[in-house]
Amino acid sequence: MTRLPIHQHAPEGYKAVAALDQYVTKNIDHVLLDLVKLRASQLNGCAFCVDMHATDLEKTGVPSRKIFAVSAWRETDFFSDRERAALALTEQVTFISSGVDEKTWQEAARLFSERELSDLILAIGTINLWNRIGVSTHLAPPALG
Repeated sequence: MTRLPIHQHAPEGYKAVAALDQYVTKNIDHVLLDLVKLRASQLNGCAFCVDMHATDLEKTGVPSRKIFAVSAWRETDFFSDRERAALALTEQVTFISSGVDEKTWQEAARLFSERELSDLILAIGTINLWNRIGVSTHLAPPALG
């Protein structure tokens, strides 16, 4: 059961987060964005978001094997160079206390324009906030069925 419906008690704040999410959704390729959101959600243990973004990837026609492999993306050849760079950046920004190493940054900067990289960082930050909302309030995915 959800601990606290934040959208009811802090609607302006919730809408602000949703607006940032809408911004990145308009500016980043949907498959790339959902891969990033799925990976951050896996790292943060947000069941609601893992379910949502895996389902969204499935709906866009991403093969199931690729979705299942997101948690082990380095071990497969299922991902493009841009996807790999975005997933590496996602992991390091999500675990920001270790920083973003120069190799990861340079690879992302090589493959993404400055605008794309800016939007990607905003997307990673946004999904990490959504994950923190979901995990802290025990937001659960819808029942199977």
